Amino acid sequence: MAATGHAKWTGSVEAGSGTVDTGTKSLEGTYTAASRFGDGKGTNPEEMLAAAHASCFSMALSLILGGAGHAPESIETDASVYLRRTDDGFEIHKIELETVGNVPGIDEDEFKRHAETAKRGCPVSRALAAVPDVSLEARLAG
Repeated sequence: MAATGHAKWTGSVEAGSGTVDTGTKSLEGTYTAASRFGDGKGTNPEEMLAAAHASCFSMALSLILGGAGHAPESIETDASVYLRRTDDGFEIHKIELETVGNVPGIDEDEFKRHAETAKRGCPVSRALAAVPDVSLEARLAG
């Protein structure tokens, strides 16, 4: 099964704009150079990568915890994706994941071990393996 997305850009980078949506239309938005490189209104590719990474990681961690006998009540993950200019253009150079789990019957160390496994193994993490700095802060709720 393929997941789909669609984007359309019109005009120059400086003055143009684009629209983006998922195949299900559950995510739709506009993007501009100002929303990507400044504080302009709209979304940007890095924000969508952050959402994809946070959601994939949370699902992977839930699967891993359940397989270890610790069914989570909830897992909340924030992802921050950083873009910078280099001599060759732009690059995503850092991703920060911060996750909080409400998981009965598990201690902090075991939770962190499972979170590290999810960080290495979720499909989006693996797709973003070229990013040189991916950090994870994992803790239990409460």
